[in-house]
Parts: sequence; C-alpha cells; structure tokens
Amino acid sequence: MLDSAQTAERVTEILDRHRGMEGALLPILHAIQEDFGHIPQDALPIIARDLNLSRAEVHGVMSFYHDFRENPAGNHVLKLCRAEACKAMGADDLAAHARRELGIDWHETTSDGKVTLEPVFCLGLCACGPAAMVDGKLVGRVDAAKLSQIVGGLK
Repeated sequence: MLDSAQTAERVTEILDRHRGMEGALLPILHAIQEDFGHIPQDALPIIARDLNLSRAEVHGVMSFYHDFRENPAGNHVLKLCRAEACKAMGADDLAAHARRELGIDWHETTSDGKVTLEPVFCLGLCACGPAAMVDGKLVGRVDAAKLSQIVGGLK
C-alpha cells in the first residue's frame, strides 16, 4: 500500500499527462483507476485543486459513475446486468442468489478478497438475458445453477 506522498506523486504524474485537456476530469479518473485499481480518497483533493474544482464536485462525478471504485476490487469482478431486458428474464432473482452465495452486496468484495460484485446497466446481451460479465468476459443466459458454477470457479 502506498503512503500519501507516493499517492500524491503518482496522481500528479497523471494530472501532468492530462494538462490542458478540455473536460479532463473523467479521463483523469479513468487513468487513476487504471493505475491504482481504484481511486484513493487521497487523490480527490489533489485533483480538485489541480482542476480548480471543489472536492465535492470531484467526489460527485466519481460516485455518479458505477465503474469508479473507492477501494480495490477483488481478484475477480462479477458484474450482473440490471437492465430491463435482463430483469424480465429473472435478473432480480439471479442478483439475490449471487448476493446470498457470495455473502456480499453490490460494490462489495468477499472477505477473502477474491470476488467483487457489481451491477451493470446493460451488457448488450439483451436477447441472451440474464447476462453477466466475469473478469471482462460476457456470459449469457445465466441462471442460478450457472451462476453457482461461475462463483465456484472464482473461489
């Protein structure tokens, strides 16, 4: 884990790479998450000061977009589609099953650090719902049995 000075140094390097870019906040947040695996809270005041924004504005943008994380993700990321087409095919029951089986809620990571569960609002597999994404790989027609098999492979 990095200390505050190391975090500040890496964030400043990222800010320097985006210097002069119009609308740089989102690209900066993406770059920081790419570099750190999440967006450290220590980074928010540095970004705000550099972009002449309030810390609340930076936090508001970060918290609005579900892909930005405040904490590192687990070794595996399981995303379940929450869009209407998947919901019509049983995504709500599937999500409840996943939360029970993993023992966590949305945006949480299992205590062993292996799996993070995240909602996603459309994976583009509407005809194959409910859909999931496991470590960036799309999976369609997920039911409870298939999800249990997926989860078992992640543990």
